[in-house]
Amino acid sequence: MASSHLRGILSMAAAVASFSLMDLAMKQLVAVYPAMQVTFLRAAASLPLLLAATGFFGEWRDLIPKRWGLHILRGVLGVAMLWAFVQSVSILSLADAYSIYMSAPLLITALSMPILGEYVGWRRWIAVVVGLLGVIVILRPTGANVITTGGLLALGSAFIYAVSAVTIRILSRTDSAAATVAWAISTIAIIGGVLAIPTWVPLRGEHWPWIVCLGISGALGQHFITAAFRRAPASVIAPLEYTALLWGMSFDWIFWSTTPSARMLSGAAIIVASGLYVIYREKQAAH
Repeated sequence: MASSHLRGILSMAAAVASFSLMDLAMKQLVAVYPAMQVTFLRAAASLPLLLAATGFFGEWRDLIPKRWGLHILRGVLGVAMLWAFVQSVSILSLADAYSIYMSAPLLITALSMPILGEYVGWRRWIAVVVGLLGVIVILRPTGANVITTGGLLALGSAFIYAVSAVTIRILSRTDSAAATVAWAISTIAIIGGVLAIPTWVPLRGEHWPWIVCLGISGALGQHFITAAFRRAPASVIAPLEYTALLWGMSFDWIFWSTTPSARMLSGAAIIVASGLYVIYREKQAAH
């Protein structure tokens, strides 16, 4: 059991690192290309690798969907989520965007009661409210500037992700994990590609390494996160998602010589502490 948990922890750490590298590639590309085009590139670059892995493991039958409507809905939500996140990192540093995006687990908890009918105790509700106060700290409310556009986009992306995560819980009752991932990525590629046509910017040769990085890191991240949840309970590995902040701050410093502000660190600390408490309470409730 301990060995399995260790493999789950290592897989989750690898997943967070892979997705952080993917976000770095998207931030590099959105400096040149429209956000919707980058959204399409993220899905299109990963899809061939995901399908190749499906064929390699002989899981083609697992791709047969049972709830078409929910798969299409997840694809639409995925386009909106990625577009909002890519737009946010075009304005904010990766660490700032991550700090706000880390409120997603709190939003999932808040949505699980009205949508799934799950019980959420008063302690978790307090943690959700406190965590959202941390978001307000990062959004930098002042007399002259109540909110920032980039902050709102990151928060919107986190909310859409939370809604999408709730739909995954419903889909998991009937559809395989392979189908859930493959159809979401395929739908994002199709819808994102169509919406990107009006503002399409021809791809430059020097940006292909970032596009390849986008595809490989996205596919690896999906593989590792799936392996993590198979090998260890969510309560064990979920806290590792917050290590993305360390990756974000490191990339900001290496590529843009940007250091986190005291406001961001304060807000992030509130959000992370609230998220960890929610994970702890959910583990207690499960027992």
